[in-house]
Amino acid sequence: MNIQQIKTLEQVRQFLISTADTTITPPSKDEGYRWIEHILKHFRYRSLKRKDKGLLRQFLCQITGYSRQQVTRLIQQYKKTGRVIRQQQTTNGFAGIYTREDVELLAAIDTLHDTPSGPMIKKLCERAYGLFGDQRYQRLSGISVSHLYNLRAGTTYQQQRRHYTKTQPTKKNTIGERRKPRPEGKPGYIRIDSVHQGDRDGVKGLYHINAVDEVTQWQVIFTVERISEQFMIPALEAMLDAFPFTLTGFHSDNGSEYINHNVVKLLNKLHIELTKSRSRQTNDNALAESKNGSTVRKILGYCHIPQRFAPQVNAFNQQYVVPYLNFHRPCFFPTTVIDAKGKERKKYRYKDMMTPYDKLKSLDNAEQYLKNGITFKKLDAQATAISDNEAARQLQTARTQLFNTIFGRKKQAG
Repeated sequence: MNIQQIKTLEQVRQFLISTADTTITPPSKDEGYRWIEHILKHFRYRSLKRKDKGLLRQFLCQITGYSRQQVTRLIQQYKKTGRVIRQQQTTNGFAGIYTREDVELLAAIDTLHDTPSGPMIKKLCERAYGLFGDQRYQRLSGISVSHLYNLRAGTTYQQQRRHYTKTQPTKKNTIGERRKPRPEGKPGYIRIDSVHQGDRDGVKGLYHINAVDEVTQWQVIFTVERISEQFMIPALEAMLDAFPFTLTGFHSDNGSEYINHNVVKLLNKLHIELTKSRSRQTNDNALAESKNGSTVRKILGYCHIPQRFAPQVNAFNQQYVVPYLNFHRPCFFPTTVIDAKGKERKKYRYKDMMTPYDKLKSLDNAEQYLKNGITFKKLDAQATAISDNEAARQLQTARTQLFNTIFGRKKQAG
């Protein structure tokens, strides 16, 4: 094909008719750009009528194999500059915002806090930078939750991390009223459940008692050798006393360690109402069971711990785990909305994420719920004595020492 022989618009028209059903091999990109510039100059494209411009545009598409949109862009370039020049792509993509140091810092804070959800880590980074002034978290404090998960999936992050599986909670069996408690926004309605720390060769391990307030998610974990009356009643008395606010309700599944006359006697003395889970209502004690996996199992793992170590594990819980969970570990708090069909649905919004202590303080007239002798001034001093990361670091160090004592060697939870 000799384009140089086409000199008039009539020849262009005849060419398009004769090649309507012909496939033309497109030229190289550089040659195609030269053809386009030559033809636009030869036919004085700027001075052509609209109909002739359309004819010439169709002709350029036919001889180059370019799309109509691409030819239009090249014509616009010609009209602005008088030239049609190939512009080589030189960009290497988007510049990265987060450095290798940021990814390593993310892996470190995930390790400290036992890999909680992405929103919780984002909140901890914001608190580390904004509340405790750690400049290393400046960039991570502004990261989106979705990109945080992208960094977690990267090679740099994966090289430094190992992950643990979640717990599979169990439920069981009469005293107390079968119903779901309704706290109506007031603290003091706790959910309680037991977590067994594994068997070995038919020998039972120790047990953790996990109690969580429904409204504030304030959490107390107590460890006992066995879930018999000898150990349970003293442990429950200590646990109930550990909550900073007055308790009104006590809800458990149907396990006999809680549904018995001795527990009823203890609760009646403290004017605490006992309720228990209903049949075929699996969500009645879901809060405590979810905390079993997200906190107790994440911190203490699944492996067998002999019963004789219950005092040491319980001391670790009271000194490190309970303060960390309540003052330094943010939680999601649901907002109930009514959808178009009139059904209640829970929304978990990032802006509502806070620590259990911050949630307690946010309640209307929160001082009225505190026990005698407890003030927010004292609790504030405990909450700000150390940073979130330092609390997690102390927990990790103490856990390593505890497991060295129990197993006689270094062993991580899980």
